[in-house]
This record gives sequence, C-alpha cells and structure tokens, in this order.
Amino acid sequence: MGRDDLARVTTLTTDPTGRATAEVTLGRDPERNRLRATLTADGTRPAVVHEHLPVLQRWKSVLTMRAPKTVVDGRRAALALRWRAANDEPVSGWVKVQAKQKRGKTYAKRWTTVARVRTDAKGVATVRRTPRWDTRWRAVGERQAWVAGDTSGVSRTDNRPPGQPVVLPKGAPRPRVSLPRPPRAVGTGANVVVRKIPDGVWRSMVGRSWHKGCPVGRAGLRLVQTNFWGFDGYRYRGEVVVAKSVTSNFSGAFKEMHAKKVPVRQMRRVDRFGWSKKLGGADDYRSMAADNTSVFNCRGVVGNPRVRSPHSFGRSLDLNPWENPYYARDGIHPNKWWAGRSHARVAWRSRNHKVVQLLARHGFRWTYGTSDAHHFDAVAGAGGKGLRTLLDSPVCSTDVCH
Repeated sequence: MGRDDLARVTTLTTDPTGRATAEVTLGRDPERNRLRATLTADGTRPAVVHEHLPVLQRWKSVLTMRAPKTVVDGRRAALALRWRAANDEPVSGWVKVQAKQKRGKTYAKRWTTVARVRTDAKGVATVRRTPRWDTRWRAVGERQAWVAGDTSGVSRTDNRPPGQPVVLPKGAPRPRVSLPRPPRAVGTGANVVVRKIPDGVWRSMVGRSWHKGCPVGRAGLRLVQTNFWGFDGYRYRGEVVVAKSVTSNFSGAFKEMHAKKVPVRQMRRVDRFGWSKKLGGADDYRSMAADNTSVFNCRGVVGNPRVRSPHSFGRSLDLNPWENPYYARDGIHPNKWWAGRSHARVAWRSRNHKVVQLLARHGFRWTYGTSDAHHFDAVAGAGGKGLRTLLDSPVCSTDVCH
C-alpha cells in the first residue's frame, strides 16, 4: 500500500517521560503492517514523523496428507491435504505434492513433484492422481510471511492389479531369459494401433528379423501395438510386426484376447533379441526362453534351419512359448517341464482349449497341435499363398516347421 494510504489507528498523549503505548493487531501481509507515528507541532517544536515496518515472527505450522493405502491400477487416488498454523488457524497457501515410485524392488531415490495446489480458506485441498506403481507421497507447504512452511509425513499407496494373476503349478520353472516389465497399457480396452513400419523400427529389424531375400518387404509389413493382460494381472503394452494382409486377423484376436483377459507374459518385437547365426534371423531361441509372444521373423526353422520358417511371412503367431513347448528335431524348446502339462489359462493341449478356439474365430489355425503348441498360422485370405505352399510342402507337411 502507498505511504498515504495509512489508516488512523489511535491518538495518544505522551507521559512526562515522553512515552506512550498502544496495542496494534498486525495482519498477515507485511505491507499492511507499516506503522507511522506523527508528533504534532506546538509552539516550541515542529512536527515529527517516524515510520516502522515490524518483522513478523512466523507461526509454526502442521501439514498433513491422507492417501489411500491401496488403489487398483488405472484408477485415481484422492490425496487429502490439511494445513493448520500452530494457533489452529487454517493456512491458505501453495503446496507441492511429491512422489517416489517403486519400479522393481526399490523406490526411487529422489522425490518428484507431481502437482502444485493451493489450499483454500479452510486450509484444505484434494489432489487426484493415477499411480501406476506402488507410490510414496509427501506434501511440502511453502512458507509465507506469517507462517512457516512444513513437510508432511510420508504416506504409501500400494498399486493392485485390476486382473486375476496367473497361478502356476507348483515347481513350474521361470523363463530362462529375464526381461523387465513391459510398458503399462495405454488407453482403454485393447487399444490396437496398426502403423506402417517406422524408420527406427526398420533399422532395428534389418540384419536381425529381416534381411535380403525375405519373402516380404517393408511395404508388406505393419507394426501392431496392443494392450494385453500380463501374468501378474496388470495391463501392459506390447507390439509385434505382422503381414499387412492379416492385420485385421491380429487386431480382432488381440481385442478379444484383451476382452477375455487372456494372459500374455511378454510381447516384444523379436529383433530385440539380436541376430542368430544358427537360424539366419532374429534369435528365436532367446525369444522363446523369455516366454515372448512374437510374429514376424525371417529365419530358418528351429531344429531345421535350412527350411524357411513360416514366421518369415509375418502370418504366424507364437503365443506364450515357454508354457507351450515345441518338439523340434533337436529337442524340446524352450523347456521340457511343460511338455505334457496344461493350464486352463496359459497352456493348451487340446483344440477345445478356449485360447485355441478364440484364435480360430479370427482365422488362426493351430497347425501342429501339441507338437508345436504355441504356434498358430493365419493361412486364409489374400497374401497367404506363399505360406500355404510352404506348409503343404513335403517337408512341412510331415515335419513341424516352427
């Protein structure tokens, strides 16, 4: 406020010692606490004016936060803030909401500010966030002229899966190749997105899952991204490369798989597993050992690499290979433990299994049955002639061409 905007508070008369006392209630805004004393002139002295700006002593404050102990993944959590001064007056001011997320076995080392909100005249505010991981929260109140800032205690919200985790049989081995968790799902439902092969993806494919002499080129391939249900009951985002001619088959299958909550452990492009000299393409041995669901891979047949694999056409799907072994010429891949075992959700040994029937509704043939349980072929429709010719050849009609 300007110097001429001061309001008259009181009129005093000094005592014989020249002193006078008045009580003044100070406000929270320092500029409104400017004081001026004017000694009026008389016949012996001129008027005297003195100004003073008191320094406020800040009240201590207490900031608290309440957060839900658990939240289902994908749902919002309400974080309730309450800020009071030591004299029990509400504090209206800016508060930073900070978080540490637990990815893997440990929480992040540093706090990250995820929101900045102002408490209202009652000293309260609510912040709504969607934690995708186990999260620790705290609130940091910013100090003001009349009240000190404060940091709340730490609250923890455990993230819970929205789906039912897979319960595997006792003694079931874990995949030999360990991969990090896939990215969390994006959007609602399967949210299938079909795209032309981006430049970065193509550069990664060349020399791994694609090379000169493959029966289908970049123009005949598409990148398909989809949400899927993981073995742990969470929704994740995965991607595969498929033939352009069967994108509708894969899109339909992925949508129904998501709707029916069919568990998939991993879904990564197979080029991420590097080159296999033995197969002449991306390393399907490592992909299977990671329980990775994949499609296009221009390579030789596992166990018979001189024969072109059906995956070279981008129309063959390998689904949950770790739980659904392949009987090759050189042994059982990727493990023997699951051979002869089935599971209602993730391992099929019959055409009556719900996963086999689901894929059949979208044009996928369980070509080799239990001899290659994780392998399905989309043989019908445009562009399938090359694959049908291969599967009907003397080699693949009498032997498993994985």
